[in-house]
Amino acid sequence: MPLEPATKAIVDRAADAGAIDFARITPARLRRIFMTGLAALDVPGPEVGLDEAEDRTVPGPAGELRVRVYRPPTTGAVPVVVFFHGGGFVIGNVDTHDGTCRTLCRLAQAVVVSVDYRLAPEHRFPAALDDCEAATRWVAAHAAELGADPGRVGVAGDSAGGNLAAAVTLRARAARQPPLAAQALVYPTVDFTTDRPSVVANGQGYLLSAEAVHWFVGQYLGDHDRADPMASPLLADLAGLPPAVVATAEFDPLHAEGGDYASALAAAGVPVTHLDFPGLVHGFLGLGALSPGSARATEELWATFAALLRD
Repeated sequence: MPLEPATKAIVDRAADAGAIDFARITPARLRRIFMTGLAALDVPGPEVGLDEAEDRTVPGPAGELRVRVYRPPTTGAVPVVVFFHGGGFVIGNVDTHDGTCRTLCRLAQAVVVSVDYRLAPEHRFPAALDDCEAATRWVAAHAAELGADPGRVGVAGDSAGGNLAAAVTLRARAARQPPLAAQALVYPTVDFTTDRPSVVANGQGYLLSAEAVHWFVGQYLGDHDRADPMASPLLADLAGLPPAVVATAEFDPLHAEGGDYASALAAAGVPVTHLDFPGLVHGFLGLGALSPGSARATEELWATFAALLRD
């Protein structure tokens, strides 16, 4: 199907702003452009008072890690989700994904802990993964303190965060801790070794370009082996991982990659729901205030994830 009209309007506004020269851009400059772009979209802020939010720090492998904890109004022990933001491992933070986490908290009726992991290229692989693993272990050990059920701990992330969530489940399986109830991978990047057809088909004109994908990978991995399963989870043995929901968008360069990961999980015997949303683009999770299709997709995604956490 064609682009959803509201999404097309967003894409057209981004195109009017001009293309980024990834041959010359610096991480610091891209971070400024990203924040300016978010402001230019003029997305309404999250509803005040929906969820309680608290900034705090937890122990990390290289010092204290900033996290933001969101609590739903529901009383009693609820599931807890450790969330890893997207941004190509280079941009983004708990503030850029505040609305996303508030929405997840409200729709899933779960405590959400958003992790401000270290960014590349200042901190290359596996720094972000080490931070996310440490935060997940801390959350699992302190779930009751957070008002959550220690038996219902999930991980979720979008884009680069989906990669990190997938890798955290692999590390948790290898260490046999913490036990994870479910994973939600939203338009994840999961294989850095090859370009799939959607990178070519959707690599220009849909917010995330093929050039950006390649640039982000280089910033994150440097000269590290791209076939390392902790970097490219699609290359790992996926048996025994927690139930998953994988969400993809039709006009995303990572569309085929996410679909392949859902298929690989199913082939490994992992219960998986693949939600493939037509007419949408990479980043739809943050576009619900402007795009009805993105809002509907977000609602379906988090409802599916919530059901996994409560099974």
